[in-house]
Amino acid sequence: MVIPKEAGDGGTPHLAVVDGQRVLDVTAAAGGAAWSVSVLSLIQSGSEGLERLRSIVSSASDDAWRPVESVRFAAPIPRPPKNVFCVGKNYLDHIAEGHRAWGDSKERPQAPVVFTKAHTSIIGPDEVVRRPANTNCLDYEGELAVVIGKGGRGIPASQVAEHVFGYMLLNDITARDLQQRGPQWFLGKSCDTFCPTGPWIVLADPAVPQPDFEIRVTVNGEERQRFRTRDMVFDIAAIVEEISRNITLEPGDIIATGTGPGCGFALDPPRFLEIGDTVVVEAEGLGRLANVVGS
Repeated sequence: MVIPKEAGDGGTPHLAVVDGQRVLDVTAAAGGAAWSVSVLSLIQSGSEGLERLRSIVSSASDDAWRPVESVRFAAPIPRPPKNVFCVGKNYLDHIAEGHRAWGDSKERPQAPVVFTKAHTSIIGPDEVVRRPANTNCLDYEGELAVVIGKGGRGIPASQVAEHVFGYMLLNDITARDLQQRGPQWFLGKSCDTFCPTGPWIVLADPAVPQPDFEIRVTVNGEERQRFRTRDMVFDIAAIVEEISRNITLEPGDIIATGTGPGCGFALDPPRFLEIGDTVVVEAEGLGRLANVVGS
């Protein structure tokens, strides 16, 4: 979703396609058709919407495209059908750093560790992450997020690729002190603005059910995390199969697949986010998701 910069903060987000350094306003090109008003509407329209999208893109004249710097990116799906599903402890090196820092179990989980973040935590690129007054331990977690296209319940691992719409970057911002107050992580994970997403969604290739992205996270330009999504403990197929076993997944649902090593809590000494810090999550093809920490 993008907002033309001349529209200001009050502009209505439009569905757009990004091609290199240019952007096509699909909502405008489609005359505001229902399927074109948002990413969620496109996903919910199924294969018919994607065919219309491809037709508009292929027939767009050169002057219909505008420079990418002329728009502001918004959260691709600001309000998914449910809370954002999140997977914890899904990289062995992250499990190991949790053991060193907190004495957590160093054993590989027997099943995906799933929690959720409230939809009100979702923000887009360049929006401010607000540090609550009752935390001094604000942390980052760069992740690959899966966006569900075709919904379903009881989806077998062998068919998961048919249900994935695409992938995007996500930062699972966490107040570690709030997270550690009890066995449930929800209150430390779901504060408003704690789920930056974007800048865009890359369409999935059903022939590549487990894409291998290198996720990188920097704080004020200093690299803190670098890991590859091929190293997940539970791959995307296993995660979707487990979540959908008893929960109906809907078009537009978001699943964050976990973070790698290098989180601030596990550094020696720990290094948490401060007001004014800029956190960037990036990966080739998935773009750059930058957010500043504010009060």
